[in-house]
Amino acid sequence: MTVTRELAEYLVESRSADLPDDVRREARRALVNIVGCALGGAPEEATEIAIRTFTPFSGPKDGLIVGRREKLDPLRAALVNGISTHVHDYDDTLPKNYIHASSPVASALLAYASCNDVSGEDFLHAFVLGFETTSRVGNATYPSHYDVGWHSTGTCGVLGAAAAIGKLTGLGVQDMVWTIGLAATQSAGIREMFGSMGKPFHPGRAAQNGYEAALLARNGFTSGEYGLEGPRGFAHVLAADRDLAKVTDGLGRDFDLRVNTYKPFPCGIVNHPAIDACIQLKEEHRLDAAAIRAVRLRVAPLVMDLCGKRDISTGLQGKFSVVHGAAVGLVRGRAGLDEYTDAAVNDPEVKRVRDAAVPEGDPAITEDGVHVEVELADGSVLAKTLEHSLGNLERPMSDDQLSAKFRDQAVRALPAEQVETVLQACWTIDALPAVGDLVAGTVPR
Repeated sequence: MTVTRELAEYLVESRSADLPDDVRREARRALVNIVGCALGGAPEEATEIAIRTFTPFSGPKDGLIVGRREKLDPLRAALVNGISTHVHDYDDTLPKNYIHASSPVASALLAYASCNDVSGEDFLHAFVLGFETTSRVGNATYPSHYDVGWHSTGTCGVLGAAAAIGKLTGLGVQDMVWTIGLAATQSAGIREMFGSMGKPFHPGRAAQNGYEAALLARNGFTSGEYGLEGPRGFAHVLAADRDLAKVTDGLGRDFDLRVNTYKPFPCGIVNHPAIDACIQLKEEHRLDAAAIRAVRLRVAPLVMDLCGKRDISTGLQGKFSVVHGAAVGLVRGRAGLDEYTDAAVNDPEVKRVRDAAVPEGDPAITEDGVHVEVELADGSVLAKTLEHSLGNLERPMSDDQLSAKFRDQAVRALPAEQVETVLQACWTIDALPAVGDLVAGTVPR
């Protein structure tokens, strides 16, 4: 049995009734979070540009886009959903491989469900399988795949989107093998795009290409048989080191949704400890930003690699700047969507504190920890050490916090009363007769 075929057999044979209750619950939480992210990102410039660009080339416009009145063909609707779900960098994250698995998978499924009859039960099941496929391929190739510069959300997410759509379309094992191969050969996304619109393009294209792979395979379009494990397959070509057993070990028993996390701040997740600590300092000491003379941050080395940007002028760049996150925490006492706009990045007081901040990578600091020192004009020093930031598995966001986050984003696209209807539908998604009704409910009235 090959890795690709074993995964394909599992995907085809898996039954919704086999999903443990805790995995179902976490899938609902993930879907509440990702639909909220799609609504928050729906009015963004990147989403606007994508719709404007693709509309003249769209096929039959029967695919709905979450949070928008426009329609595109389902493949392009999946792409735009992927952009809007990820443009704020607010989507869920797997700390074990830094993949945002929900974005490409849910984006494809929501587009599919908008123009096909899909029950909530089948939708949730397909989502779990797509999420699992994405994360498992990521686990098998992390960290070498990510370290060299691939953005795993795109490169692995295309496989998850393909698996999810393949499940909904009822593919047999051979067709699923081809689906995996066709998705693998379309893997793309490079980390050089971080801080630009190119980053959310990755899960968008992954959603579209995965969807497309399943449709092609269903119609007899073949691929190589060993798309994951072949000597010139995904894992060997895109990762210097790999452990393909992580794709198949524990299938149907171990679920990575159990170790998924949700972001309280719309930026790179490794920034969160510094932001959390700085907000706490602001609140505990009623800190006057004008009194700040210097800020010293000791962070995990990975923070400097992922979020070391200093010379920034746009909100998108600010999402990958640990010093910007620290600055808004200290100056404004918060780090919401409004703190990652172009205006916030160029706010004179935020910029002054950002310029006064010096981060240092320290191997003794975990990726979820931080030590912050704030020196004031009178020479006194305030300090804060965190071992776990809000949103981490040790300090998870509650259902109520996820609902509040959903509302905060969704009101940017929908009237408040419409927001509540969509939110309730998301929390009960597996009981819905037709998920298409949920997607239609996100269209602004």
